[in-house]
Amino acid sequence: MSANAIPLPEDESTAAWIRRGLVLFTCTSVTFLYAMTVTIANVSLPQMQGALSATQDQIAWVVTANIVATAVFTPLSGWLVSRLGWRWVCNGCVIGFGLASLACGLADSLDSLVLYRALQGAFGAPLVPVSQAIVLATYPKRLHGTVIAIFGVGSVVGPIVGPVVGGYLSEAYNWRWVFYMIVPFSLFALAGTFLFIHDREGQRSRVRLDWTGFLALSISVACLQLMLDRGERADWFTSAEITAYAALAGLALWIFIAHSLTAQRPFLSPLLLRDRNFVIGIVLVTVFGMLNFTPMTLLPPLLQGVAGYPDSVIGFVLGARGAGTFVAFALMIWASRFDPRFVIGLGFILQAVAGWQLAQLDVNLSTADVFWPMALQGFGVGLMWVAITVVTFSTLRPEFVGEGSAIFHMVRNIGSSVHISLSITLALRMTRANYAEISALVTPYNEALRLPWVMGGWNIDSTRGLAALGKEIGRQSAMIGYIDAFYFFIFTSLVVLPLLLFVRWKK
Repeated sequence: MSANAIPLPEDESTAAWIRRGLVLFTCTSVTFLYAMTVTIANVSLPQMQGALSATQDQIAWVVTANIVATAVFTPLSGWLVSRLGWRWVCNGCVIGFGLASLACGLADSLDSLVLYRALQGAFGAPLVPVSQAIVLATYPKRLHGTVIAIFGVGSVVGPIVGPVVGGYLSEAYNWRWVFYMIVPFSLFALAGTFLFIHDREGQRSRVRLDWTGFLALSISVACLQLMLDRGERADWFTSAEITAYAALAGLALWIFIAHSLTAQRPFLSPLLLRDRNFVIGIVLVTVFGMLNFTPMTLLPPLLQGVAGYPDSVIGFVLGARGAGTFVAFALMIWASRFDPRFVIGLGFILQAVAGWQLAQLDVNLSTADVFWPMALQGFGVGLMWVAITVVTFSTLRPEFVGEGSAIFHMVRNIGSSVHISLSITLALRMTRANYAEISALVTPYNEALRLPWVMGGWNIDSTRGLAALGKEIGRQSAMIGYIDAFYFFIFTSLVVLPLLLFVRWKK
């Protein structure tokens, strides 16, 4: 073994454990860097829209381009590691990510900003799966639960620090500082990857890229993400654009599956599917992705549009989720020896309980009514993330860890996009349906509307009264739509529980 190589797991020397600790710290920092930018651009979209003279539909491409590029390049992580090794992939991606972030801040047009956001997503995509693969390969399996709990702190703290600090800088200066703030974090992460990430002997191989499989999977994932992201704005399948995305996604997926089953060296090996725990873990992490960010997406418009809360209070409420997840990660460091099947089941049940609490809200909700369900939901997320990761990779052969990690994170992102799009669509469509149903009852022939204890401060005898009544009907209809979306969240949380019976686990 070379002097710079990471020691094998059976090496129990003090120097080996110190080196492992530095690797874990570096990988956690890299994960924090990427996680910080997941939602950071959303806080400044209105400023970008005004500064770049863009419509709401045009400025949405700032987010869409990043999501699509991330989805396309995540599966490429395993091949990049096999050709370049951990060191070059980590250093190159961190450098490219930092430069793309700086370019986003310097962009002087919408087209250039969208391009740089796509590059940011492309360079950032391999960071999390490669970092996770490094951590799993560096530590013995008996410690995977503990180290994944520590490693996951970066993915929890990042989405809290990014929007909070980015929102403050954006308000104090301008939207460009949302991207400038990423540069010093990139330099810190680069110092860690340069000093502490090294390759193992024999890790690199001259494996040729299966271009047919890669392009087919990339087109399928990209079209799916575009369909989900733009579906509601384009009115779904009444739009030729959305229909074309769906058709291309289906065709490319068919080509990818057929090619993978017949090619000698496919882009993603079907041998991964022979590992039962890995297959079940992929399904579990897909549902985990569905539940992960859905409440964070639904609550801000609910709190602002229905309850009238300011942005500062909304940020405080969303921070409760991060606090709950942080507590769960800390607990899993101590309780990593528990049966992960029990922990996963408990996590999904906590998601359902949090969804039930949110589904009981009304238009007169208080901060505490939302704070505690979000903290509970975050706690469940922390429990599941560690346990699902341990189960998924517990029986996977070491040579498949890098490739499996890329698939693991890809399906998690796709699950998140699918469920968020379905939840938003359900909330909006139920809002419109309820508005039509309730407003149909507003008529001079409805005797109940003439009773003072029914109408309160509203009336239907003046334009002002009708406007006020219409606004209240819209508020009530939106609340019902969000409640329906939370019931859908509950159903998603519970439907996967029987799958835990098929997980193999040996203590």
